[in-house]
Amino acid sequence: MVGGLLGLGGGFILGPLFLEMGIPPQVSSATAIFAMTFSASMAVIEYHLQHRFPVPYALYFMGVAVLAALAGQHVVRKVIKSLGRTSIIIFILAFTIFISAIFLGGTGIANIIVKIHQKEYMGFENLCKA
Repeated sequence: MVGGLLGLGGGFILGPLFLEMGIPPQVSSATAIFAMTFSASMAVIEYHLQHRFPVPYALYFMGVAVLAALAGQHVVRKVIKSLGRTSIIIFILAFTIFISAIFLGGTGIANIIVKIHQKEYMGFENLCKA
C-alpha cells in the first residue's frame, strides 16, 4: 500500500493533488519528490538485502542524479527569478507527467509487439472457451 501511494505513480498523483488543495507549488513539488525518494529508498534497501544490488553501478547513477538535480534546481531557480512567477513549477510537473505517460505507453506497446512476433504467451485466454 505504501509503495502504491508513495511510488512514482503516487508521487505524480500527490503533486497535482497538493496543488488542487491550494498548497504552494514549491511545497507541493518538494513533498511529492520526497515521497518518491522515500519509496525508491525502500526498494533499494530491499534489493540490497536480497543481494541483487550492484553497488558501483548504483553509485554512478546516484552521482549523475545528484548533479542533474542540482543543475535542475539552479535552472528553475533562475527561471523563477527572471519571470517572477512560481507557476513554472506547475508546467514542469505537467510536462514531466505527460512525457512519462508517452514513454510508458510506447515502451508497453514495443514490448507487446516483440512478444507477438516471438509468439510468447501474454496471459490471455480464449474468451470463447466454455
